[in-house]
Amino acid sequence: MLARPPHIPPDDSALRPLKDRIGAAHVAKRLEIETHHDHQLFGQGRLFFNLENWLTAPPIVRTGLKLAGLYRRARREADHVLVRENVVSSPRLPAAFDGFTILHISDLHVDLSEQALKHLISFVGDLCYDICVLTGDYRGKTYGPFQSAIDGVGELRAQLHASVFGILGNHDSIRMTPALEAMSIRMLFNEVETITRGDASIYLAGVDDPHFYLADDIPKVAAQIPKDAFSILLSHTPETYKEAAEHDFDLMLSGHTHGGQLCLPGGYAIKLEAVLPRYMGNGAWRYENLAGYTSVGVGTSLLPVRLNCPPEVTLHRLKCAHS
Repeated sequence: MLARPPHIPPDDSALRPLKDRIGAAHVAKRLEIETHHDHQLFGQGRLFFNLENWLTAPPIVRTGLKLAGLYRRARREADHVLVRENVVSSPRLPAAFDGFTILHISDLHVDLSEQALKHLISFVGDLCYDICVLTGDYRGKTYGPFQSAIDGVGELRAQLHASVFGILGNHDSIRMTPALEAMSIRMLFNEVETITRGDASIYLAGVDDPHFYLADDIPKVAAQIPKDAFSILLSHTPETYKEAAEHDFDLMLSGHTHGGQLCLPGGYAIKLEAVLPRYMGNGAWRYENLAGYTSVGVGTSLLPVRLNCPPEVTLHRLKCAHS
């Protein structure tokens, strides 16, 4: 019998530029969780029980839908991506940015939702926007190979005609970052980008996953933004809404919830995999002075099925408002 080959750890040399940029401690923390906890059912992140990591869940959901006669309908709905529009008005928005439009794409789950991605690619090149933001979850599972997810994002990126900014979600490995940045997606790890029009500026911040990895640092990004400036926060999950409002962000763009994915008529979610008020689980919402939007996403979790909750991408149009 041949001896079992020794385990060879992954080559992390590609992560050296990222370590230099955001700190070796941050990268090491994420890698440690990915190595030992990324498929964990209990006790990691904001939820006590991580349904997405329960291997029995997909066959249970599939069987239930088939018994109810809804499986084929749920499969069809999951593959047809809608374009939604959302207007965000703010007295702090510089006049030069009136009408500035952000294309928001979330939760692609590429290797689980291939048909939805194909539909998105078929029309996204015709949309008009100024920048595009990706709010995480490119991979189908929370662990395992990710090359097919990278390939799918690459096909989508080829159709996007503006600057693209992204963050990681709870399904993503930090080892995906070099490949994503190689295709000109500026990945944000508790970092801030300044967007300018003439002499005016707004600020785009992105935090690392706050749901499973607990790797976000909102105070750090808020400290990099001038007082009274218009600011946008990308956070994979909207669960950080209180801290975002406390640090004076104007707009928060998130995903993660899938809007419940399987909903009752009228879009009422049966279950949200997040700790937050239900009204924040789908679409536009407001908390104190913070405007928020939770995308139901393009892809799906567990199975490529949706009910009363069609997949979406969103065009956010910024408008000046008089105080």
